[in-house]
Amino acid sequence: MESLLNTKWVSTAASIWIQCTSGASYTFGIYSSVLKSSQSYDQSTLDTVSVFKDIGANVGVLSGLLYSTVTTSSHRSGVNSRLWVVHVAGAIQCFVGYFLMWASVVGLISRPPVPLMYLFMLVAAHAQTFFNTANVVSGVENFRDFGGTIVGIMKGFLGLSGAILIQVYNALCQGDPTTFILILAIVPTLVSLTLMPCVKIYKTTTFDDKNHLNAFSAIALIVAAYLMLAIILENIFSFPVWGRTITFIILLVLLASPVGIAAKALKEEKDPLERYHQIPGEPDQTTVGSSSGVDLFRDDEDDEKDMNLFQAMVTVNFWLLFIAMICGMGSGLATINNISQIGESLGYTTMERSSLVALWSIWNFLGRFGGGFISDIFLHKGWARPLFIVITLATLTFGHLIVASGFPGNLYIGSIVVGICYGSQWSLMPAITSEIFGVRHMGTIFNAVAIASPVGSYVFSVRIIGYLYDKVAEGEGNSCYGTKCFMLSFIIMASVAFFGFLVALALFFRTRWFYRQLVVRRLRRLSIS
Repeated sequence: MESLLNTKWVSTAASIWIQCTSGASYTFGIYSSVLKSSQSYDQSTLDTVSVFKDIGANVGVLSGLLYSTVTTSSHRSGVNSRLWVVHVAGAIQCFVGYFLMWASVVGLISRPPVPLMYLFMLVAAHAQTFFNTANVVSGVENFRDFGGTIVGIMKGFLGLSGAILIQVYNALCQGDPTTFILILAIVPTLVSLTLMPCVKIYKTTTFDDKNHLNAFSAIALIVAAYLMLAIILENIFSFPVWGRTITFIILLVLLASPVGIAAKALKEEKDPLERYHQIPGEPDQTTVGSSSGVDLFRDDEDDEKDMNLFQAMVTVNFWLLFIAMICGMGSGLATINNISQIGESLGYTTMERSSLVALWSIWNFLGRFGGGFISDIFLHKGWARPLFIVITLATLTFGHLIVASGFPGNLYIGSIVVGICYGSQWSLMPAITSEIFGVRHMGTIFNAVAIASPVGSYVFSVRIIGYLYDKVAEGEGNSCYGTKCFMLSFIIMASVAFFGFLVALALFFRTRWFYRQLVVRRLRRLSIS
């Protein structure tokens, strides 16, 4: 039984389940009102709490450093089982942060000073980076030749996790956001602590890896479609308790599907024709812990370089990628942070605005999943992956212009375009990081680049959208109605996205030759296996 659990397929299924509960930061809107009322916060203070949430959820350099430290030996052996350290660090932060927030809301502890509540939110959200780093980077290590696909799967399920946790809320405690905060402290912690022994790094490859990854991808799409249907129906009809319970049970059945894919992969690998393929001159790959395991992913004559964070930061490519992410991730996050207010200014109903916010997670997922999956297909046809950042940022430019236009129904189209383009950055960027700078310190480097998201969001949300909105707002409550409220802001963000397109184009031209060599190496490895 233990040997069955020690496979990269079980590791992948376990990582998916952990990702499904890791996005608690995406559910802030559920409990923000009770946090505001119980702590007597004004809107500005609550917005600042949200800023610390975004910082915690996106600044994951510490998780990357911890991952690099505990997995150093994996580059000398075939398997690494110390990833539990990263998950434990995340679980502790998740429980402590949300539990102390819950205790503050219910009065279990005296009302904390505002800066202390900022710290609670920061710690709780920061846990997400530890879960995400352990699952994404170990996935890339296990499926190095299909890095985009596995990143898309992991990032996609993380993007869906907010909608999944909201289904937990609807089934268990709808109308009681205080209890939901306690659930956020318990559920992600228990899931990660239970499944973390299964998440490991394996230096093996089989010729059927892509087919099984496609099966995981199909499950992700089915779950996303089901959640979209559930969200739409819940916004149209008022489900009774039994209806919400049935909806949740069906979701759990769908989320159990990855174990079936893992079982199928294990069964096929037992067949002599489907066993792990041995590279000539190497020991049997099924011997985990083999000192030569890393060679399965290396070419002796043309080795891929592994840079640490400081080495990466002195390269032009790092800063081109960082600037492109400020333009893409930053403007995309600023859009979702303000989409409800944009809808209000354009006369959208409360239900319509709620649907826009809820469906954003689906468009975000499609971008995360599609960006990795589709770029992998074209990568193996010789297309450099940065080209897809170029394409998505060009499309994002038009998405912002659609939002700025204010024509009837513009937010439905604009939110789809911006959501998909924003989500795609979250799968393209880690995959490109692993390819340009190497996998060994990938966790640290891609989390450093991800700082671009909260930096860009702050600049666009506060310094551009908020400032320009206040300048044109008038009347009671400093409110604004009409296209004038956000048009200039989104024209500016469209210009920024176009600048990001030019920066990404420069990165594409700089890395074209590198990607040609990379494709040759990967095709050679795949032909051998």
